[in-house]
Amino acid sequence: MSRESTGQARDPESRTAVVIPAAGRGVRLGPGAPKALRTLSGTPMLVHAVRAMERARAVSLVVVVAPSDGAKEVRNLLDEHSLSDVVVVPGGETRQDSVRLGLAVLPDDIGTVLVHDAARPLVPVDTVDAVAAAVRDGAPAVVPALPVSDTVKEVEPRGNGAPEPVTGTPDRSRLRAVQTPQGFAREVLAEAHERVAREGEGATDDAGMVERTGVQVVVVPGHEEAFKVTRPLDLVLAEAVLARRRATDAF
Repeated sequence: MSRESTGQARDPESRTAVVIPAAGRGVRLGPGAPKALRTLSGTPMLVHAVRAMERARAVSLVVVVAPSDGAKEVRNLLDEHSLSDVVVVPGGETRQDSVRLGLAVLPDDIGTVLVHDAARPLVPVDTVDAVAAAVRDGAPAVVPALPVSDTVKEVEPRGNGAPEPVTGTPDRSRLRAVQTPQGFAREVLAEAHERVAREGEGATDDAGMVERTGVQVVVVPGHEEAFKVTRPLDLVLAEAVLARRRATDAF
């Protein structure tokens, strides 16, 4: 049975926490350090991402889920950048495992949980606050997203670079490119992770898991600077954004 939002606001006394899964290796950026520890203007992307979350007015607590064999390294890194109040826990084998481990350490008074990709280091504070506000106003699950500017084709995958037959062209006006942080009522996200673990399903993001439980996910406007740094060209763009922010005293 589908369970949609009741429109009821969260407990005003509850707090908002952010879980940042940062245990991935980031193979598309090439060999070397995990993606979250790659530097952007001399500072690791993870540090940029944590600072973005801590600047948000709505956020009370940040939890970083580190590589299982690198929690101490991440702890030391955050301490070096005056981020000692951030909680660090070892991650699991998958992103889902890592988010679940982050949820497990949240205090009881956390009612809203945001999940943010460490590889989106430049998300504006206003986007973070908008997502948190939508959850606190009653939406059980919220994602920031942008309209899709390119025409999108559905294809029959062939692999190995072979031509792939087109099977459909979705209406672009109904498509959105989803970003993070994604926001959830804590109990909604916890239930989704428990169900996925129990049923062995997979999903590319937390909102996808929540959708499978029948809970409605809503979209709020995202921001073009909240892009994901995945490939070397993304690093070039991120450096340009940082340079522009510094030039306009917005960083």
